[in-house]
Amino acid sequence: MKEYFAVDLGASNGRTILGRFDGERITLEELNRFENNYVRVGDAYYWDVLRLFSNIKEGLVTYGKRFGGTLSGIGIDTWGVDFGLIDKAGHLAGNPRAYRDPRGARGMAAFIEKYGSKTAFDLTGIWNLEFNTIFQLYDMVQCGDPQLDIADKLLMMPDLLGYIFCGRASTEYTNATTTQMLDCKTGGWSREIVDMIGIPADMLTDIQMSGNIKAPMYAHVAAETGINGTPPVICVGSHDTASAVASVPAKTDNFAFLSSGTWSLMGVISDTAWLSDAAYDNKFSNEGTVGGRYRPLRNIMGLWIIQNCKREWDREQKMSWDDIVAAAKAAPAFKSFIDVNAHDFFEAGNMVRKIQQFCADTGQSVPQSKGEVARVVYESLAMGYKEAFDGFEQIKGGRIDVLHIVGGGSNNKMLNQLTANALDRDVIAGPGEATAIGNLMVQAKSTGDVKNTAEMREVICRSFDVEHYEPQDSQLWREMFDKYLKAVKK
Repeated sequence: MKEYFAVDLGASNGRTILGRFDGERITLEELNRFENNYVRVGDAYYWDVLRLFSNIKEGLVTYGKRFGGTLSGIGIDTWGVDFGLIDKAGHLAGNPRAYRDPRGARGMAAFIEKYGSKTAFDLTGIWNLEFNTIFQLYDMVQCGDPQLDIADKLLMMPDLLGYIFCGRASTEYTNATTTQMLDCKTGGWSREIVDMIGIPADMLTDIQMSGNIKAPMYAHVAAETGINGTPPVICVGSHDTASAVASVPAKTDNFAFLSSGTWSLMGVISDTAWLSDAAYDNKFSNEGTVGGRYRPLRNIMGLWIIQNCKREWDREQKMSWDDIVAAAKAAPAFKSFIDVNAHDFFEAGNMVRKIQQFCADTGQSVPQSKGEVARVVYESLAMGYKEAFDGFEQIKGGRIDVLHIVGGGSNNKMLNQLTANALDRDVIAGPGEATAIGNLMVQAKSTGDVKNTAEMREVICRSFDVEHYEPQDSQLWREMFDKYLKAVKK
């Protein structure tokens, strides 16, 4: 029995998970779970990276006490785009900023004003999003941020934590692609982009592919946590979406994926980057896969909107997700739609009021009850998925047979069915723990316990159940899609 340790950090919570692999099936056991919220100080938003490090160590302590075995590997995945800086003495130069920090929007506006809106996409294949690393850095340069004066290395969040655990400064490929600083043709850092930003090229570290080993864990960390030996810290798909997509139990290659959580990321797998004007117009980004291929995808706001609604409702009276879904099912269908990617929904706070205001401003029925608001969000998400899916089929030049939904959002049966209806395609939902599973399976591949992607999929299919959804009321949904496009002025 091989045992692997997965660290899966999201923008609102994190957890450590033990994967136990017997050669046929892999089982998961959560070791600890913890909150991860950015901290606002003035007009800046920070991640508490040292607290994250301590929480991960608590997971290792739990493993040592409960199982006392020897880990075959440790893999860390997080969200993309955010980074920390290391000074010339090898020390952390300050707390990393969070991607919702306003500096990204400032940096994007200034960069586009100087270089144009399509320049970075043509070089990197990544769509302009205000939180991308390129724009965070550009704002730092424009503002003369003193951290840059002492910075020696830039490390993405999972690589920063890996560095704290083992001392190796490197950048894993899938997370590097989220920076909008990687040359999409060579797979290396884009010299042109680096020069445009105005940072030293040697601040960027060597790129390692998924499955490569960074270094053994520091002996003192192993001693502090009580685990046996110093297991290798492995480069998994350190961008959580890359790990999630690695867990898709697809039977053929003709599928689209939807990694559904706080963010929804819909895409396909391709041997080449999509760099056409149509890809740009569809707001597609070419992120990397754990196998070194491309994931043309679109970022969609995802469950962030309804999560914020729930926080507001919980202040009045606690509601479960089952309560919210039941209320949404009872509400009338197709009364109103919102553009889930509208900038007003990007920031937390007053989310219900923002939804109502959007509907009022676009001349639609204004939802009042919790069920009506939730129904608007879920139906609008499904329509947003259809809009992206249609774009993928258009550029691919053919039909995509099935959509695989993975991640925590795959547990929302109502949204899964609405998505099948909107797309008029079969939907396969699960596994829910997609990111952790992909993380663990890449570790198993790294150590030779599985041979290739096909074998990874076979193990996942044997180990986890999925649910199938067939489309319903397809003609009605096609008619309502036209209403949606008019409402959100697409």
